[in-house]
Amino acid sequence: MNGDTAGVVERARLTEGFTSALEDAVEARIASQIFAEVPTLWGPEAEDESARRLGWTAAAERSRELVPRIERLRATLLDRGVSRIVLCGMGGSSLAPEVICRAAGVDLVVLDSSHPDMVRAAIAELDRTAVVVSSKSGGTVETDSQRRAFEKAFTDAGIDPAERIIVVTDPGSPLDEIGRESGYEVFQADPSVGGRYSALTAFGLVPSGLAGAPIGQLLDEAAAVQDVLASDSADNPGLRLGVLLGVAALDHADKLVLADTSGVGLGDWAEQLVAESTGKDGTGILPVVVASVTSPNFASHSGDSVLVVTGSREIPDGAWAATVHGTLGAQFLLWETAIPVAGRILGINPFDQPDVESAKQAARELLGGGGDRPSPDAVDGDIELFGTEADDLQSALERLFSELTSSGYLAVQAYLDRWTHADFARVRDALAERLGRPVTFGWGPRFLHSTGQYHKGGSPHGVFLQLTDVPQQDLDIPGRDFSFGDFIGSQAEGDAAVLRDHDRPVLRLHLTDTTNALARLRSVLA
Repeated sequence: MNGDTAGVVERARLTEGFTSALEDAVEARIASQIFAEVPTLWGPEAEDESARRLGWTAAAERSRELVPRIERLRATLLDRGVSRIVLCGMGGSSLAPEVICRAAGVDLVVLDSSHPDMVRAAIAELDRTAVVVSSKSGGTVETDSQRRAFEKAFTDAGIDPAERIIVVTDPGSPLDEIGRESGYEVFQADPSVGGRYSALTAFGLVPSGLAGAPIGQLLDEAAAVQDVLASDSADNPGLRLGVLLGVAALDHADKLVLADTSGVGLGDWAEQLVAESTGKDGTGILPVVVASVTSPNFASHSGDSVLVVTGSREIPDGAWAATVHGTLGAQFLLWETAIPVAGRILGINPFDQPDVESAKQAARELLGGGGDRPSPDAVDGDIELFGTEADDLQSALERLFSELTSSGYLAVQAYLDRWTHADFARVRDALAERLGRPVTFGWGPRFLHSTGQYHKGGSPHGVFLQLTDVPQQDLDIPGRDFSFGDFIGSQAEGDAAVLRDHDRPVLRLHLTDTTNALARLRSVLA
């Protein structure tokens, strides 16, 4: 990402109100009020939440004091021979650091899963490993379970966990208390910033800085565009992007097909920001992240799509289209500005996530014995089928796909080891080409802290293909009466149950031999 400033160049369907909506936003001083942390912009029902969630607008200045402390801790760890950083976090606690470290070309192991095979793989090379345990609420079950596993592993290896575990959390959270009682290094995050807006706070900076990313430069990049993004001007790029997305969604172009040419995964970060912020009250913007402008859903887009390219100034060929460019820090702040603007146009609260908790509660009930574990409706070789009346895999998939409407989308949810089976994500392109409709791909359970909000609270036109498997080896969670395998299974089943309660079609495929079953699926889905 080159350039000192962030910008947006767009093509809009002007007759549908883009110009007038932009003029209204300028006249109402929306941008300057956002940066003045005025909580009344999204209506009285959102005012209480908004009053506690606008601190990100000043993060470039407020986070500056963290930089020397992080750099000192990195030097201390290196002196101890510790050069491998593992981040245990979900959603807003993990997506930004992953992007920051990729952009900087430094290694960061992001453990954002409860899959036992991934957890076991992360617990390695302990002699040179430090772990950042990151959770805003301090009660995220995935993160708490990962912390317990690492504490035991360090202790069993004769390593004092207090020398290797670093905590990032809100002041007064359960994790804050545990960290201080255990003697861990604790970074208290700004409680006025929500998780998905926290890229430029301790959640983004601590793991990235410890891994060696230039976090001071990142803050400089954001600070350089702050005045532009806070300006009540028709040239404000954050205002322009937000108005474009909001007006387009009102005109039924509610799919954001994002061609992520950044090469650092910026689209995965933006996906959470857009989906979790807007997908509620039966409306919202569905982000569809693709690899390039030649990918299916972008090159052959439907009329209900907005096309956006990151890292380029060339406008895509679409009625609603834009390019977004600038340095990484600038783009973080630009998108964080744009989405609340779009939320205001849509008439929703861009800072809450009312449907995220439902899947968590369903998983807790299953773990506590409060729900019944279903039996498969059919078995086709090494694949068990749930949620279908079909007798075989091919027929079950055809039945699911027949539920797609002209305004619908397919979400593939893979509760698998995303490190070992990363290539399977390419099935998204094959499905998009086959179905001619937007297709998203999410790794479970991390998408539960991201697009999971949109799936339940957004436009009710999704159909869902869920994949679960038998892990190579399960792993107990210290101090818990359930294992990581139990946990991820309950998360998948709980999410499927909540989706069905919302009348969303869900087909779950349980893979009893993951490698062979995925090979079959590739051939069947292509």
